[in-house]
Amino acid sequence: MGKITGFLEIEHKKHPTRPVAERLRDWREVYLPYPQAVLAGQAARCMDCGIPFCHQGCPLGNLIPDWNDLVYRDRWRTAIDRLHATNNFPEFTGRLCPAPCEGACVLGINNDPVTIKSIEVAIIERAFDEGWVKARPPQTRTGKRVAVVGSGPAGLAAADQLNRAGHWVTVFERDDRIGGLLRYGIPEFKMEKRFLDRRLAVMEREEITFRTGCHVGVNMSAEELRRDYDAVVLAGGATAPRDLKVPGRELAGIHFAMDFLPLQNRRNEGDKIPDAQFITAKDQHVVIIGGGDTGADCLGTVHRQGARSVHQLELLSRPADARPESNPWPLWPNIFRVSPAHEEGGERLFAVSTERFTGDQHGRVNALHAVDVEIVSQNGRLTFTPIPGSQFKLAADLVLLAMGFLGPERGGMLDELGVRLTDRGNVWRDAHWMTSVPGVFTAGDMQRGQSLIVWAIAEGRSCAHGVDAFLMGSSDLPAPLL
Repeated sequence: MGKITGFLEIEHKKHPTRPVAERLRDWREVYLPYPQAVLAGQAARCMDCGIPFCHQGCPLGNLIPDWNDLVYRDRWRTAIDRLHATNNFPEFTGRLCPAPCEGACVLGINNDPVTIKSIEVAIIERAFDEGWVKARPPQTRTGKRVAVVGSGPAGLAAADQLNRAGHWVTVFERDDRIGGLLRYGIPEFKMEKRFLDRRLAVMEREEITFRTGCHVGVNMSAEELRRDYDAVVLAGGATAPRDLKVPGRELAGIHFAMDFLPLQNRRNEGDKIPDAQFITAKDQHVVIIGGGDTGADCLGTVHRQGARSVHQLELLSRPADARPESNPWPLWPNIFRVSPAHEEGGERLFAVSTERFTGDQHGRVNALHAVDVEIVSQNGRLTFTPIPGSQFKLAADLVLLAMGFLGPERGGMLDELGVRLTDRGNVWRDAHWMTSVPGVFTAGDMQRGQSLIVWAIAEGRSCAHGVDAFLMGSSDLPAPLL
């Protein structure tokens, strides 16, 4: 490594952010760039650890020690080549991935890990600023045509890889803009959509075709895709939300997170959404049910909309501040985390179960009734037992359900194709990423279930290898890591 003793001499520095009072007034990104000298020091903390467990933590197999060392040595052009060798979209993962690589960092055994994610996003932003990211359409074409259904990270990664192999690729998206959850699920303050549009522009110049408003199984048939294309990739995500079936669920003012978040993103895109159709937290008592990333996205959004009060409920207990003995390195550290949205306000309640909702005479929710629970683990299964006498009530004019997703939506495309599903309701695939229907492949949350952006990109790349081998008999694309 460039500085052998860097991890001993240089302290971990948290990624700089804009002041809370400033960022709550707009929708721009929370994070600020690291000063270059500081970033070089953070890269120098990467140890010559012999076995880089960060590789094990990263589903993409990113060459993390390589580009850490290159940043320290001020060799940014080579660093982006190393980064792009394994990751099609580091500007997405560098902003949105929870960084399992950092959880597996060897330095994290007894110190703060290397700021891998921050270094990653700095490399790709430098590359775009310097003009190193250029469209490179393939010099030769195979004549094969591939349809990719879904334009989230898995679909885009598969499309990018298959285009590099020389196939003609068309991406179909049911919404009016390309990007899937990157477009309408991720708030602007986590990733400004100009970064998505910038990458899509490169892909278009590389001759990938994007078609919006194409809802396969609704306004276009799955059979049409099978007829017109040599292979089809299903990458529609896991978009069926988990509901909360308790008394009062039918009251107005209770919404799924993914009914709420896209409306604000559309307004930020300039769409004119009538007030009667818009869901706003302005001057409302808000309760968010779900303590994960989607709940945090809702939290930051309602802050910016001007919520009167916010409570975020989590069924599980509050995690410990440091790793418990049952959660040793290099496993993902299940510890208490504070996202930028949590820094901005609101109250987090743990080990709480919602019992019912009540409303006013107009049929609109105005209160949530909950109870504290005792959590016991037996044979690997958790049981949640209400604690007698712990019931409480929260004012709730707006309730957002952010409790995760149950897999792909049933009916429509999946029924038309007749693909086999797993016991958990995801799309089944074989070792080559093909479904039970010959020539139809799948990748991302549609076959894996709700997961991380880094897994989606890794699966899109791996699926592309399987499609290419199916079409050509063999493949020169990177072999699957999974």
